[in-house]
Amino acid sequence: MAGVVATWPPAPAEVTLTAGDVHVWCVFLKRTAAELDALLPTLSPEEQARANRFHFERDKNRFIASHGALRAILGRYLDVAPAQLAFTQGQQGKPALAAAFGASRLQFNLSHSGDMALCAVAYDRAIGVDVEQIRAVVDATQIARRFFSAGENEAFAAVPDAEKPQAFFNCWTRKEAYIKAIGEGLSCPLDAFDVSLTPGEPARILRIRGSEAAAERWSVYALSPAASYVGAVVVKGNNNRLSYWQWP
Repeated sequence: MAGVVATWPPAPAEVTLTAGDVHVWCVFLKRTAAELDALLPTLSPEEQARANRFHFERDKNRFIASHGALRAILGRYLDVAPAQLAFTQGQQGKPALAAAFGASRLQFNLSHSGDMALCAVAYDRAIGVDVEQIRAVVDATQIARRFFSAGENEAFAAVPDAEKPQAFFNCWTRKEAYIKAIGEGLSCPLDAFDVSLTPGEPARILRIRGSEAAAERWSVYALSPAASYVGAVVVKGNNNRLSYWQWP
């Protein structure tokens, strides 16, 4: 975990999830060989095969750490051994717990970037999360013109140059978190909805296909899990209680 400093506290000994709760877990992906050896057997055979297909050892280890942590976190809520969890996928590939765990009504999402992953969990509410390591993007303006909405491009152009990397990833993570929450993946055009992006401005979905009323059905929370990382979690509904912790 060298080089990344946590800004979130460790989780309390007892963690419960009830209606309206939104829990976000920060997972650092640089793990010791012993930690990776302990996590690997908790993955399914398919996940282990995916891990072994990575060309670079670093990417393989990040996969093991992120998916092993996800299983450990979900197992904690369900009181199930991580290796016993089973998953399924929606039509656009959004992962969900298999039918055997459907009675829990637990919804989750996972994202990773660089040496960090975020796992978001909610009770019976669609949820999506995204995290990005803030960095200079040489062609940020061109990417924004291609993928951002007209309103977002106007707001992005007005941001001072020094704040543009933050603004770019504010926008990107909020948009990614939303399309992950609705489970439509890239079938939902990124310019079909507008999000806030200006640093210091509250995180919001402003319009969905031009409708402010549709946007008001969703809650957006900006996340700052560590220096140089920015994230967002999007949840269907309002009046949520947000908690965030560092996974061991």
